[in-house]
Amino acid sequence: MARKPRGDGTLDTELEDLPPDQRWREWMRRAEAVIFASAMPVSRETIARVVGGTCSIDLLIEDISAELRGKPYEIVAVAGGWQYRTRPAYAAVIKASQAPTRETSDISRQEATVLAAIGYFQPVTRGELSKILGKEVSRDSIASLRQAGYIQTGPRSPTPGAPFTYVTTQAFLSAFGLATLRDLPDIEHLEDAGLLNRIDPEEGAPTAAPAEEDETGA
Repeated sequence: MARKPRGDGTLDTELEDLPPDQRWREWMRRAEAVIFASAMPVSRETIARVVGGTCSIDLLIEDISAELRGKPYEIVAVAGGWQYRTRPAYAAVIKASQAPTRETSDISRQEATVLAAIGYFQPVTRGELSKILGKEVSRDSIASLRQAGYIQTGPRSPTPGAPFTYVTTQAFLSAFGLATLRDLPDIEHLEDAGLLNRIDPEEGAPTAAPAEEDETGA
């Protein structure tokens, strides 16, 4: 049974009057409810607001995930938090049903290529993107990606003229099911597919720096 708020209006997170097993079960329900209701990935800090101070959120997510085995949906780690996602095995079923779904913003193949380059080489200027991709990157492509919420302005470049750089956002990670930038495919795969030019360091083009442990794309 769901617990009522305390008399002072604050939520009882510790649930000390419940036996340990019931307390844990209630914490699981609360975490599930928050993740289910949220339009964006739910952070560790958000879940911590509705469970007790001694609750291990990692173990809580593990137990929720275990209960979802056999279901067509799961909880996945994306963009520094957790979110419900349909299992990939059911993608064809959902497509065949023609049911309306929550879709990512439509972008062209060309814009997707620009977005991939920003993901790997950020912070990166439009001029640097043009050199990396071997063709001019238009202001319209940048504007479209910004409107979709996938990129934002980064720090100004130290190069002459101090042009703006561009970086990916949390929405980029969420839309493409990435927990962090470390989950991006190996850049060699994109080069072999012809989506990115081979980079010649002597030409001064930026090189993809390894992502930090806590890098989230913001």
